[in-house]
Amino acid sequence: MIPTVVWGTGNVGRAAIRAVEAHPMLSLVAVLVSSPAKVGKDAGELSGLGRRLGVAATNDVQAVLSAGHRAVVYAASGDVRLDGAIEDIGRALRAGAVVVTPSLYGMYDCTNAPDEIRDVLVEAATAGGGSLFVSGVDPGWANDVLPLLVSGLGSEIDAVRCQEIFDYSTYDQEEAVRHLIGMGHPLDYQPLMLAEGIPTMIWGGQLRMMARALGVELDGIEETLERRPLESSVVTDTMGEFAAGTQGAVRLEVQGVVEGEPLIVVEHVTRIHASCAPDWPTPADGGAGAHRVIIEGRPRIEVTVEATDEGENRAAGGNATAAGRLVNAIDWLAEAEPGLYDALDVPLRPAVGRLGKK
Repeated sequence: MIPTVVWGTGNVGRAAIRAVEAHPMLSLVAVLVSSPAKVGKDAGELSGLGRRLGVAATNDVQAVLSAGHRAVVYAASGDVRLDGAIEDIGRALRAGAVVVTPSLYGMYDCTNAPDEIRDVLVEAATAGGGSLFVSGVDPGWANDVLPLLVSGLGSEIDAVRCQEIFDYSTYDQEEAVRHLIGMGHPLDYQPLMLAEGIPTMIWGGQLRMMARALGVELDGIEETLERRPLESSVVTDTMGEFAAGTQGAVRLEVQGVVEGEPLIVVEHVTRIHASCAPDWPTPADGGAGAHRVIIEGRPRIEVTVEATDEGENRAAGGNATAAGRLVNAIDWLAEAEPGLYDALDVPLRPAVGRLGKK
């Protein structure tokens, strides 16, 4: 068994605890939290698992890392505290741990990662003998291994499009939804996630990785953005009211340009309520979210994945699959050489030993 730490108990961390508990080769040994109110609570309670796991949450990072545990799922946010996330992950790598995380956008594509981030992490991994795998919470597999796998089913490929379609009405992350994405703000408000260049910073690595795998060279990366207001006020159970006239939906594209054409595209369509921008792409079953890959070519191939989790929090399915991709990579990374890995390195494998297990 691989002793595994989950660091953070938000939307991804909760799912990560459940994934570690279910994995036949992993053992949950510690849960790190930043909130004093969570210290001492059982991991089963924090994760919504419905039973005790006998692991009490702690905020003593030094004590947990110095214990020499083999793996860390780093689920703390890196959105507005990038330097803090890099420092935390570096500490875990220096302690010799395998680290998996969605929190470092710049490391989706290790080959083309910014030197100021990559060099710090390489030094930490070299010093401690640890390994790092970063995959997106959007989730990453929908913008790397899934489109690349599906592309191998065709004979001619004209373009690759990855879509995330997401309804935030049942989501429980108000700070990000209101202020980073801008839902509920006037349309003249500039949310950080929609500022020019930020989408490329977040998803550009996935475009470059897909281009590398497909054997093409990008001329550059371009962005498009549309925003729609709510026609009437809506009230959500987790985040309260969003007023009529404020931002209710966003559609953005990050386009990988090849020979002057946007041939590799990551598109995000997000809403605070299904009534906003109904003419934009929607999940096939009218649910909270879907991830869709479209391969234009011969034949044309379209694959849609819809995941649900956490009962009423229907939007949590994407987080659960993102956490699953990361957690399920740990045993592979534990056998690999120390270093930095991306989605083209880490295989997506069957869930051996978990069929029918509860």
